[in-house]
Amino acid sequence: MDRRQFLLALAATVPALTLGGKVFAAPANTPRFLLVFLRGGYDANNMLVPYASDFYYESRPSIALAKPDPSNPKSVRALDAHWGLAPVLANSMGPLWDKRQLAFIPFAGTDDLSRSHFETQDNIESGEAGEARSYASGFMGRLADVLRGSTPIAFTDALPLSFRGAGDVPNVSLKGGGKAVFDDRQSKILASMYAGTPLQAAATDGLQLRQEVAQDLQNEMVAASRGAVNARGFAQQGQRMATLMRDRFRLGFVDVGGWDTHVNQGGAEGQLANNLDNLGQGLAAFADGLGEAEWNNTVVVVVSEFGRTFRENGNKGTDHGHGTTYWVLGGKVHGGRIAGQQVAINAGSLLQNRDYPVLNNYRDVLGGMMQRMYGLSSADLTKVFPNAKPRDLQLV
Repeated sequence: MDRRQFLLALAATVPALTLGGKVFAAPANTPRFLLVFLRGGYDANNMLVPYASDFYYESRPSIALAKPDPSNPKSVRALDAHWGLAPVLANSMGPLWDKRQLAFIPFAGTDDLSRSHFETQDNIESGEAGEARSYASGFMGRLADVLRGSTPIAFTDALPLSFRGAGDVPNVSLKGGGKAVFDDRQSKILASMYAGTPLQAAATDGLQLRQEVAQDLQNEMVAASRGAVNARGFAQQGQRMATLMRDRFRLGFVDVGGWDTHVNQGGAEGQLANNLDNLGQGLAAFADGLGEAEWNNTVVVVVSEFGRTFRENGNKGTDHGHGTTYWVLGGKVHGGRIAGQQVAINAGSLLQNRDYPVLNNYRDVLGGMMQRMYGLSSADLTKVFPNAKPRDLQLV
């Protein structure tokens, strides 16, 4: 690498870890929480499909998914009398649904009506009510502070707003493949540069963490060459996140892009279906990588800044919407159900005649879930989600 690349990589390699720069394993009984953020506003209507609604098929003449039909592999899988699962998720998420380890919350989201990617993402990550928010603090950062010793990590290129305010949180990008950022010689040079400085421990731990991630990737490639099937994209990240979170981290954040499907979104096949397939495989890989015992102590929540318009547009895609569908997964999740407040799906129930209304505010839903998971007091919950009204959907 040239000098500029070397310095950029160096800057990204020195996470100032909490607890004096050391990475400590969390207590074995501490619940593990992973937030998966789908950036771009994914089309939940073609993931959790309201197949019992004639209005759905009228609104999506090109991209609607077929009603449940055992003879049609491109039809949705019925979850109940009203909702069906996209066929590309049948193999990855279907087994979790059958084991009641997966639930969906439709009509979920924020009170932000801007339909702006950045504004609504910031709204969610800050975790604060209304338009007033501080960019110095995110709700997962405040949760980490309340829990103390919860060992957070972000699987991102840069520290996300969600984790701001938590002190020193490592962030590790898992996009670079199986090659370490630095070889052994470069690592020794970097370590020597920080010797005797206040950053020595952080630099050493950061370099060690990246080397371990690279080794995990190499082990996966070796396994694949022996006949193991390796999923692409996010599925690979899911396996690596499980490796890191299994023993040492208890709060995690990862974001996945590519969900802004304005043009040629597709139905049972196409760009949205491909993204959902990768996402489902990644989540399944994460669960498998943790193993049954640790999966039973884990909750994963999948969110997006907003949903899409209920009607397809003139480009056979969908535009920015409002309400969306959240996923809740985990070994002890009370799943196999569609949770939260719902409404019949027709033209009259749409918000502004275009998209799902938000009936399940994310701060209230996550607040109720975290209160049950961690036994948070009202005062602690107020620190995490100021002015929230926790709703316990009894999902954990």
